[in-house]
Amino acid sequence: MPGLLTIAELTTAVEADDIDTVIMAQVDMQGRLMGKRFHAQHFLDSAVNETHSCNYLMTVDMEMEPVPGYKSASWEKGYGDYMMKPDLATLRRLPWQDGVAMVLCDVMDHHGHEDIPVSPRAILKKQIARLEAMGLSAMMASELEFYLFEESFEEAHGQGYRDMNLISPYNEDYHLFQTTKEEDVMRAVRNGLYGAGIPVECSKGEAWAGQEEINVKYADALTAADNHVITKNGVKEIAWAQGRAATFMAKWDYEAAGSSSHVHQSLWSKDGTEARFHDPEGEYGMSDMMRQYLAGLLAHASEFTCFLAPNINSYKRFQAGTFAPTKAIWSLDNRTAGYRICGSGKAVRVECRVGGSDLNPYLAFAAQIAAGISGIENQMELEPEFKGDAYAAKRAREIPATLRDAAVALKKSKMLRAAMGDEVVEHYVHAAEWEQFEYDRRVTDWEIARGFERS
Repeated sequence: MPGLLTIAELTTAVEADDIDTVIMAQVDMQGRLMGKRFHAQHFLDSAVNETHSCNYLMTVDMEMEPVPGYKSASWEKGYGDYMMKPDLATLRRLPWQDGVAMVLCDVMDHHGHEDIPVSPRAILKKQIARLEAMGLSAMMASELEFYLFEESFEEAHGQGYRDMNLISPYNEDYHLFQTTKEEDVMRAVRNGLYGAGIPVECSKGEAWAGQEEINVKYADALTAADNHVITKNGVKEIAWAQGRAATFMAKWDYEAAGSSSHVHQSLWSKDGTEARFHDPEGEYGMSDMMRQYLAGLLAHASEFTCFLAPNINSYKRFQAGTFAPTKAIWSLDNRTAGYRICGSGKAVRVECRVGGSDLNPYLAFAAQIAAGISGIENQMELEPEFKGDAYAAKRAREIPATLRDAAVALKKSKMLRAAMGDEVVEHYVHAAEWEQFEYDRRVTDWEIARGFERS
């Protein structure tokens, strides 16, 4: 894949003055990239082995506020260091930054003896290891939607994120003429990501004015999650370089369609040669393993919603008639259901439509794998397929309506505690409860506009 680098190739590029900076990045709880920029020669001489970061990065909220109450790091413990251990398989050029390469890092204890259990990459790797012990591997992909604006990030901030102008004046779903007018940004996104070793398939206009979608090729679960976070960061950086702003909020405006991150998933043999979800004799080509995996997803859907919808805003997206689901049920090629069966032959797969574009892919992927494993291990029977308009379904399994409800379901999840560990579940429950606490005590523009004069 173009863009990916070996250490030997990086060394040659550094000697030729082609690359002078290496970014070492870790993924935080929100799915953002955090890290340091190294002179490339120092990276080769030393940091290629390790660097360190403050362990508060796994306890901060969106505002980078050190949140009290975490067991892993706190003021009482002095906020020490974690090791950032580069995964050299992720070393790549960043074509949209001149002379820059980047590598993703695993977060380990200060001495590098073991992964930090609450770090997103470690959480996903643990579930991948469980699959490997079963002779299986997971292939996944996430479709990312976002909004693109005429303003720059700086202008948007200066305007208080009000009265902003979308890049398009009308719904541009599949529109070629309108998206031609956006090609200065989107072509740079496609080519930039491809040049960074991200196998981009396509981009398209989505189902509202100014809404875009970028699709990246199916990959093993860890690579797919890595591709996701690099894609999000890349879109923002490329948009910024073009004087535009982009947002991955799940619901940036009440009137506008929400932005999703649909997760496609299937299981294969450990060596990746046999499609374990496919049975030509099964209904819709689904194997018994696929049916059990899907049954696990549905049985535990409420428990892992917190990992698909991690913010207060995430739940504003779940509205009937918006292509965002409200019911955690399954159906064949039905975009009103939370779980859609699509593809045929070896490509048959589950599409989870619940997640928003604000999710952390490592957590979302790990939670779904854990639920699927539970379905397989317990040989769960798949409920009957739903047919028709899922928004109108009576007595169907509802997606939790608020972050508060989702946090309660996560806290009570015996399955996720067994799969991920109590420490991980308590850590992310605390994150959700803090987010809810912060929101509950804030006065919003909606309240002021509604009640200032009329209360």
